[in-house]
Amino acid sequence: MNALTLLKDDHKALRARFRRFERVGPTATKAQDELAAQIIKELSRHAAIEEQLFYPLVRETFPDDEQYVLQALEEHHAAKSMLAEIDRLSANDERFRAKVLVLIESVERHMDEEEHTVFPELQRVLGRTQLSDLGSALEAAKQVVPTKPHPHLPDQPPLLPLVGAAVGVVDLARTASENAFRRICR
Repeated sequence: MNALTLLKDDHKALRARFRRFERVGPTATKAQDELAAQIIKELSRHAAIEEQLFYPLVRETFPDDEQYVLQALEEHHAAKSMLAEIDRLSANDERFRAKVLVLIESVERHMDEEEHTVFPELQRVLGRTQLSDLGSALEAAKQVVPTKPHPHLPDQPPLLPLVGAAVGVVDLARTASENAFRRICR
């Protein structure tokens, strides 16, 4: 799959989750909690694959745009910090919904910038084979990257792939135990 298509598909799925969260009423705490958990998982994975593979390629392809990559990584860091805060809160917390809505606004601005600025430039410069190879690598990485936010992990190679895979395994175990706990408490 073309890398840009994969990333746009992720963006589309995230936007769908965002819209569902926005439509759920503030008193529907169970639905908000479930949607936030899905957003946390999907956005954590998406950010990790971009940091591991996409932004290094952007940096290499457009060395004069180093500042853009650094700003994008800082936006990821801010999003992961907010995701970590949301992950620790109960949907009953008075700040929970507000935090998720602020996160949504920030992430949508970031995704719009990628789609309207970076993606067209990469499409113009890179060949189909290179974009397809990157897409395959992104798909493979998605299977092992963290599913929880880790704002203090490295966000650039060479350490990110090594640490990210190990943390990804821990996250899968943590998510399984959280899901089991939720089922018991229902």
